Amino acid sequence: MPYPSAVPAAAPESIGSFWLWAVSVLVLLALLVADFVVTRRPHEVSMREAAGWSVFYLALPFVFGGWLWFAYGGGQALDFVTGFVVEKSLSVDNLFVFMLLLTAFAVPAAVQQRVLLYGIVGALVLRAVFIAAGAALLQAGTWAFLVFGLVLFLSAVKILREAIAGEQAVRDVAQLRSVRLLRRLMPVTDDYRGARLTVHEHGRRALTPLALVVVAIFATDVVFAVDSVPAVYGITADPYLVFATNAFALLGLRALYFVLHSALAKLVHLNHGLAIILAFIGVKLVLHWAHGVWPAVPEIPTPLSLVVIALVLATVTVTSLRRRSRDTAVKR
Repeated sequence: MPYPSAVPAAAPESIGSFWLWAVSVLVLLALLVADFVVTRRPHEVSMREAAGWSVFYLALPFVFGGWLWFAYGGGQALDFVTGFVVEKSLSVDNLFVFMLLLTAFAVPAAVQQRVLLYGIVGALVLRAVFIAAGAALLQAGTWAFLVFGLVLFLSAVKILREAIAGEQAVRDVAQLRSVRLLRRLMPVTDDYRGARLTVHEHGRRALTPLALVVVAIFATDVVFAVDSVPAVYGITADPYLVFATNAFALLGLRALYFVLHSALAKLVHLNHGLAIILAFIGVKLVLHWAHGVWPAVPEIPTPLSLVVIALVLATVTVTSLRRRSRDTAVKR
């Protein structure tokens, strides 16, 4: 049977018209500007403030999903919600790495939310680049689904091996190439200077430690973009919905970080679950590719994907809490 080279039949025409893209980008920029205004004055974030913003950003995607259901039907809405759940799950792991970086750099509590916001903006830009590249690959043929599936398999194996070995995603910040390069190019101050990234000192421009942590976060954003974009393409081939799920998943991370700060350390099995989810979506992508070549090969429907992902997340949450409870009892 000839190898397919056209746009896959399962990839419907994108719902993203020019005006929908334009309005969506403008709303995204407005929300980012609002976040920068909120973080303009460095201050320690209270739980009340963080919870309020988290509820707002968690409600937005479901309101958007309701609009999708009304405007385009249940299929598009279900794809979006499933993709959002996947991206939000991966973003929680992203938050864990942010926590490690903020701790490693001893970032003052008053400027932590500004660092997180820089990280979110960087992640959005990188996701946009990867989404465009993924869309171009899908236009080239259904073999792109096979590539995405293999990428997710490799990511799942790597995450699972690190989880089993108990390794951290960031071992030594000082050894990051981006950080070492910056230290060679410019002097770095010994202390933080509020939310400033650079200062003029001793007659020359110098970086602050805040600039180093921002660069370190940008470097880790690349790794997460490699995992997350193929993962959501396993749910929907519509570039607009892929963009929307990533945007909604990332927007509320700044506030969610402060809500989940203490809870993140308790989710000791989170990476095990994320590895299973990535491997499952990898299987879904490979089956989708195989279905285009051999129609008798079954595909995994989106509703089943949502159920599996929800069950995996619920399971690792319960097992993590039991593990923490058992460890606490042993220490006593």
